Amino acid sequence: MKKIVMGALALGTAVSLNAAILATVNGQDVTSEDVAILLRAMPGANYDALSAEQKQQVLDQAIDRKLLMEHAVNSGVQNSDEYKKALESIKKEMALEIWMKNGFDKITISDAAAKKFYDENAENFVQPERVRARHILVENEAEAKNIIKELGSLKGDKLTEKFSELARKNSKDPGGQSGGDLGWFSKNQMVKPFADSAFALKKGDFSKAPVKTQFGYHVILVEDKQASQKVNFDEAKGNIKGMLQAEEFKKNVTSEVKKIRDKAKINIKK
Repeated sequence: MKKIVMGALALGTAVSLNAAILATVNGQDVTSEDVAILLRAMPGANYDALSAEQKQQVLDQAIDRKLLMEHAVNSGVQNSDEYKKALESIKKEMALEIWMKNGFDKITISDAAAKKFYDENAENFVQPERVRARHILVENEAEAKNIIKELGSLKGDKLTEKFSELARKNSKDPGGQSGGDLGWFSKNQMVKPFADSAFALKKGDFSKAPVKTQFGYHVILVEDKQASQKVNFDEAKGNIKGMLQAEEFKKNVTSEVKKIRDKAKINIKK
């Protein structure tokens, strides 16, 4: 049951996106819907909330998937009996997905119900301390030290410009091409050595010693910091409504399955 419910919710998520074009592959668009399909395996994941590095990784996977689909079609596999049999099965699966999506979309949650949940679960709406940072990832400590030396005593915009330039030139992280920008993140979103170093820095400072992780050696620049704070109701309302809608949907499907199952002839072979 859980698998069926999650599948329908994932479809709802994918369909609700605006299908923004993120890349093109051999003239075909790779859109936010393609990314949403991959994010189904990551419950609760939101592409817009991912770091630049994570976005690039997901986008690369979507591009690879698009290339493989094109390769599969060109191979003529769709003319095989195996393909035709699988297609008939998929049609039934899609009928179920759309039926469940329609049921999900019919559920509405009022502002009052969302506010009641918000007030009763206030402790769940505290946003942890966050930092906005850039990083440069290199293979060895010597490279990291050379980068730190190049940054020298730069500050402010000049530091950011130089850091971004060095990231594009030296970083082995895909996000290096965007100047090493990681966006905003909380401490538990990064591996411990990286997080400990980033959160120890002041706004506008960069690490004066290489930070070693399992990925290599990092140089970190903290562009901004944000203290822990409570998320106000207007900011949380959308997520609360989505969660309550999902809970109501699950109840409805469970009830519907029970009614159908009670009437069905089921023979379990042991």
